[in-house]
Amino acid sequence: MMARFEEKVALVLGASDPAGIGAATARRLAADGAQVVVAARRAGGIAALAREIGGHAIACDITEESSVAALADGAIGKYGRLDIAINCAGANAGGAIDDITEADFLPQARLHLFGTAYFIKQMARCMRAGGSILTTSSVTAFHAGPGLAVYSSTKAGADQIVRVAAAEYGAAGIRVNAIAPGFTRSGITEAYFEYGTMIDAFVRETPLGRLGTVDDIAAAMAWYSSDECFATGQIVQINGGNTLRRIPTQAEMFPS
Repeated sequence: MMARFEEKVALVLGASDPAGIGAATARRLAADGAQVVVAARRAGGIAALAREIGGHAIACDITEESSVAALADGAIGKYGRLDIAINCAGANAGGAIDDITEADFLPQARLHLFGTAYFIKQMARCMRAGGSILTTSSVTAFHAGPGLAVYSSTKAGADQIVRVAAAEYGAAGIRVNAIAPGFTRSGITEAYFEYGTMIDAFVRETPLGRLGTVDDIAAAMAWYSSDECFATGQIVQINGGNTLRRIPTQAEMFPS
């Protein structure tokens, strides 16, 4: 039986962390038969991942449109087509609204807002009908959590870009969606798992009784990238039902 993504070419940006969502997604797509281009600002991590999955690595800074355009062209130059493009690039930022400065806001806007628009624009340019573009949102774009104004607002803005793009590119047969993880154990969040009270507080607010894993997110990325999926313009919450409840308070996470 043909593998789900046999004869497909996929691109995953934001894959330099071997324990991250991007790397897990690249591995999942490769295991399902895709030829995979992996990309990130840091070339070292993606080179190792490309060797592991038999893919191809290209350095890319999502905040520079010329770099994103070169990434799309590089995928076409290597494999001759592009069927699936997934943006997992992101960085967290915290701080109270009273303390926000332009220096806090601009890097997040360039990464999540400008970068999302550049990614969708340049990937769609290289796709045929049937193509799929995915970006990574966050449960914090749905839940209001103290200290998350900059991060969550730029993620929420990127969600609207996804919806508008789905409307604009639908006539070309290209689907555009976003996957929104909840609090997920990954390389970037590993340090938080030293705080048992924080983990317990999040689990209590998760109806399925556990936190998500990078493999949970990768599985969703794979299905929404597949020809089985007839959805576009969706922000898909993969968080075990946390959106039915709330983000724990600081006092619940750190009672001492």
